[in-house]
Amino acid sequence: MKQLSLKNIEEAKHRIDKYINKTPILSSQMLNKFLGHEIYFKAECLQKTGAFKIRGAINSVAWLLENENKPKHIIANSSGNHAQAVSLASHLFGIPSTIYMPKNVSKVKAQATLSYGANIDYSENRIITDQKVLKKSKEEGIYWIPPFNHPQVVCGQGTAAYEAIKELGDIDAVFAPCGGGGLLSGTFIATKGLSPKTKVIGVEPKLANDAFKSIQSGSIFKLSTPPDTIADGARTMSVGEITFNYLKQLDNFYEAEEAEIIYWTQWLSHLLKLHVEPTSAMAMVGAVKWLKSQKNKQKVTVILSGGNIDKDTMNIVWKTDYLNVLPALK
Repeated sequence: MKQLSLKNIEEAKHRIDKYINKTPILSSQMLNKFLGHEIYFKAECLQKTGAFKIRGAINSVAWLLENENKPKHIIANSSGNHAQAVSLASHLFGIPSTIYMPKNVSKVKAQATLSYGANIDYSENRIITDQKVLKKSKEEGIYWIPPFNHPQVVCGQGTAAYEAIKELGDIDAVFAPCGGGGLLSGTFIATKGLSPKTKVIGVEPKLANDAFKSIQSGSIFKLSTPPDTIADGARTMSVGEITFNYLKQLDNFYEAEEAEIIYWTQWLSHLLKLHVEPTSAMAMVGAVKWLKSQKNKQKVTVILSGGNIDKDTMNIVWKTDYLNVLPALK
């Protein structure tokens, strides 16, 4: 397997720059006071389509055209954010697209996918969805852009961390959520390429801990049933061979309980005045767990991966009020 490098991330950034938003770095003085550390947020919830996924999708399509390999039709399988990204990227380059989705996807993400121009093929669950897209990908003229296990997807996603480190300079650690591992793998490549001493740490839901189990065992572990977690962007059954290669090199990896994910979804929305989806807030759970073990003041970056959240998920998030429990490391 060819190792991806900082050069590949920089090539991706050059391809996608004119199509995406350069998202801001934000911080909260109140949060820094509560926790006693410098915490900076790369706000990909303000990215086009509301999530980082557009970076990998545009890079993949632009790379195809760069190599004179324009497909007749693009397909993808996704629970939402990748679907929107591939739909928009395909539209920008004038290529029809179809997205394969399980029926339990976020309604707002499905509606956005349609509005960007793609067709949607629904299935009963994630397993059937993945089977359908694999079968379709074997047809002539069809190009499949998977949500994470693709080198150009990984490189595109890595441009978020690349921008953050270039802007912030020296930082002690970067935290990113993990579904299939595309964002986290790209973050690892970009971060270690720019600042080898900076730690890269991943977080995933305990209810969807296939990556955690894979890292612990040293081989890819696949969940037997589709996971049921509030973090809908992390409902993957398993990581891929490409992403696992980088996930096992991470400096640390944490599991997040559902209540912890909801707690930080509420607090980050409140402190940053942003629309933050649960998968996005999950990275903050790992940051807090890691900061608890640090003796000196740390400067860290948390990648807020997206801000697409529908009414049903919002109702679950705000069913219990956690804002009366102040953030703390003790």
